[in-house]
Amino acid sequence: MTDKSAPTQPTATATATAAEEAERLAEQQFARRYRTLPMPWRVVMVVLTLLVCALAINQIFNLGFFVDHIILDARYLYIYVGIILVMTFIFFPLSSRVRNDGVPWYDLILIATVIGVFGYFAYHADQIVQRGWEFAAPDFATYLALIAWVIVLEAGRRAGGLPIFIVTLVISLYPVVAAKLPDVIGGAGMDLYQTAAFHLFSEESIFGLPTQVGALLVFGFLLFGVALQYTGAGKFFIDLSLALLGRLRGGPAKVAILSSGLMGSMSGGPVINVLTSGPFTIPAMIRVGFSRSYAAGVEANSSTGGVLMPPIMGATAFVMANFLGVSYTTIMIAAVIPAFLFFFGLFVQIDAYAARNGIKGLPAEEIPKLWPVLVSGWHYIAILGLLVWMLIELQREATAPFYATLILLIVNQFTRNRFDWKRLIDFVKGVGNILAELGGILAAVGLIIGALQATGMAGTITNDLVFLAGGSVLMLLVMGALTSFILGMGLTVTAAYIMLAIILAPALIKAGVDPLAAHMFIMYWGMLSFITPPVAIAAFVAASVAKCSPMQTAFQAMVLGTVIYFIPFFFVFNPALLMQGAWAEILVVLTTAVVGITILANGLQGYLLGVGDLGSGPPAWAARALLITGGLLLATPGGGMLGIAHTTLIAAAAILVALGALIGALRLRHAARRPVAS
Repeated sequence: MTDKSAPTQPTATATATAAEEAERLAEQQFARRYRTLPMPWRVVMVVLTLLVCALAINQIFNLGFFVDHIILDARYLYIYVGIILVMTFIFFPLSSRVRNDGVPWYDLILIATVIGVFGYFAYHADQIVQRGWEFAAPDFATYLALIAWVIVLEAGRRAGGLPIFIVTLVISLYPVVAAKLPDVIGGAGMDLYQTAAFHLFSEESIFGLPTQVGALLVFGFLLFGVALQYTGAGKFFIDLSLALLGRLRGGPAKVAILSSGLMGSMSGGPVINVLTSGPFTIPAMIRVGFSRSYAAGVEANSSTGGVLMPPIMGATAFVMANFLGVSYTTIMIAAVIPAFLFFFGLFVQIDAYAARNGIKGLPAEEIPKLWPVLVSGWHYIAILGLLVWMLIELQREATAPFYATLILLIVNQFTRNRFDWKRLIDFVKGVGNILAELGGILAAVGLIIGALQATGMAGTITNDLVFLAGGSVLMLLVMGALTSFILGMGLTVTAAYIMLAIILAPALIKAGVDPLAAHMFIMYWGMLSFITPPVAIAAFVAASVAKCSPMQTAFQAMVLGTVIYFIPFFFVFNPALLMQGAWAEILVVLTTAVVGITILANGLQGYLLGVGDLGSGPPAWAARALLITGGLLLATPGGGMLGIAHTTLIAAAAILVALGALIGALRLRHAARRPVAS
């Protein structure tokens, strides 16, 4: 990795070095996270990945090429989850502290058990559905359900970590004790065997919405995201961003915003995006003068924010559309302004930081020409446009990404990134990695939802939250934000959203929050744990790339992402920020938000446009506090649920901002008159 004091290198050399670093970091991450498999097991994994892909394509496209008719959804899900669990136990070691160079005997027993148990369930899928086994399962099937329950918990632990295991274990056992608990937290009770049967044979638990979404809706977007990574889309987006923004002050950081945002929208995984883009963007930021923790914080925010960026939004948009019963286009349009405000706030903060610290852009010789970049990667833009067209015009949410992936892979064979056999196998392995990880987590999350559904608590939580808030929507929003943050820890964005949409969104809607705003609110707060201590997974991964303190990076990421903590409240107060309502109202709230966020960002970084560096010391801190407060007031939309007029907020903000600017200007004038020590 290049130090910021190192001399400037030519573009080709810098790119090659970054590519090598990216590959090295990916290998390190793989070695820590997954097993190093010998050749026979690699073949097994490739075969299983191809098999599960074939099953999914057969089911989603209704091809019927296995049995001359469409497989019953329940049977498909039993087979799908069974294969995913086998892949999980092959890929993920028991612990990072044990040897991970092969599949040990105890995992062979687990794999054989999965095949036997889920094979039995798949064979009897017709009876499970027709005879209602979730309420009256045969004794033998119930014992197998107990075994499967434990297996899913262990798969969730390996794929998602110990916190996922603890939460799912405790909540999945909740029906066993629900009838014995106080009324406030109590519910309908079941014994252990009834609970096991409900978890494995109903459509509300392991095979409920999370798994169904993963197996039938999100599957194609996972393939598309992996295909983009392995066909070189990440480098194209970085080169395109360099050509557009590289010369600006703080250019590499602004490049990171655009490139990671674009890639993150399609990949849907903040951590994957950091590992894809970070080895290119972080060294470039450090080299021009950004501190290591600041550079890592920028990348963590950009990669995480990509999940909020239309058109793809990491596939969460399609799940949300499914919940709300609206079109994908409605979700995409609603997400435009909030995503723009977040990236705009990040952009302005970086610009202010660069101005304050004298950080310039990259030299002209290191910036690729725009036209050659477009020529080399036009197909990525064309295929993305085709995908959006299929989603909007044809409304083929489940099948469109498969067509886009197929076209991308075909076109890629006529470019310099074309696959050889090794690269193709790596692509299949990449698909297997993400399917095993997401599938294991979604199955475990299903246990949580199933426990709440079985006891009737899914509906009771709504009433309890509204009651605890005492009729205050603002209090309910704060409680909802904290709940979303906590439940989102360690989960993928899609998994966190699904769980929160069932548990929390109904309470917000019952309190009077616009349904679309409620679902967007929980999505935003459910993914904030990626940049917020103590979890801050994306920030910690970015810190490993930058070779700096993880916790320092997390706090830096939190400051840089300040705007994102307020935006969900803003669009709940006034859904005009979701493009709901009259155009005049939308224009007013957008304008005040842009100006307010600019002032807020300047206050956070200590550099006010038109005034200059606010410096340090009590006067500077007072000026910054006034600017931050005034900027927040100005960015807050009037009208709507808040009940305060736009003019009132603008007037109060103007007074605070004027005072802050005046103090800053006076301090600078005083500093300029101070005699310089000889």
